Amino acid sequence: MLLALQINTSDPMFWMMMVISLSFIVIALAMVSIAVFVSRAVKSVNQLEAKLEPLVERVTVMSEQGRQIAVQGKQIAEQFNVMSNHLSTATLHLSESMAIIKGEVGELRELVSEGAHTARDKVDLVSRTIDHTHRQIATTADFIQARVIEPARELAAIMAGFRRGLEVLVAPAPKPVNQIYGEDEMFIG
Repeated sequence: MLLALQINTSDPMFWMMMVISLSFIVIALAMVSIAVFVSRAVKSVNQLEAKLEPLVERVTVMSEQGRQIAVQGKQIAEQFNVMSNHLSTATLHLSESMAIIKGEVGELRELVSEGAHTARDKVDLVSRTIDHTHRQIATTADFIQARVIEPARELAAIMAGFRRGLEVLVAPAPKPVNQIYGEDEMFIG
């Protein structure tokens, strides 16, 4: 580690290490940005879902009430079929009211259906975005591995071999075997 701090700025290895470091920083920032985007998208979907649930419940209650009103109206019409013209007019008005209620319930069902469809589309969009982002991160990581890290390893290995070769070439010549060594040179320890 201290060797890396001793690299001269005019040395290409220094700049290569700087590029690698900056690449890791950019990747980290990209991942944080993606995480923030995904978090916001999830919050939006949760808010939309929370807003749609009460509406669906209300529509269900109104539909049930409308069905019950229709059944009651039909029973009333059957029981008082023999009554005068006034009762038949009242039944006609009740039927028209039922048609209006059914129309409103149908419109509410369409609205809920469109909202649910839109929510599904947004969830699919978020899912596709996450998948696309994941593929891009994997591609970027593979690219950095193939184009930066592996060549850097190879260069480091070449430089280590070159250094060892220079050490061998510059090392002092060994003493001949038949020469007598002093006491200190014989000590192994």
